[in-house]
Amino acid sequence: MSTTLAFAHAVRTLSESARLQNLDVPMFRSPPRRSTAMRTVRRTPRGATISVVVADRPWTNVLADLIDGLVLVNGLDGRAAIRCRTALWSALERDEVLAA
Repeated sequence: MSTTLAFAHAVRTLSESARLQNLDVPMFRSPPRRSTAMRTVRRTPRGATISVVVADRPWTNVLADLIDGLVLVNGLDGRAAIRCRTALWSALERDEVLAA
């Protein structure tokens, strides 16, 4: 599977899992506008956008950035953040997105 398709699959899986947790689902894109950043979160009146670098990075780092972005956008911390991360990683595992 190409990197682009793997990214799209991961985003769909994470978005579905986030909706099931009643979380806000941001837009996702790659790469970030800021060339020196590995991940950015941008907030506008239309919502948030999580941008991550995919090229030349370990796939699990890309997935972790997407998950951390979702947690940040939803303002989760402590136990709520742990529950969210666990559910998101489980969804990726269930949908076989971990190995891209």
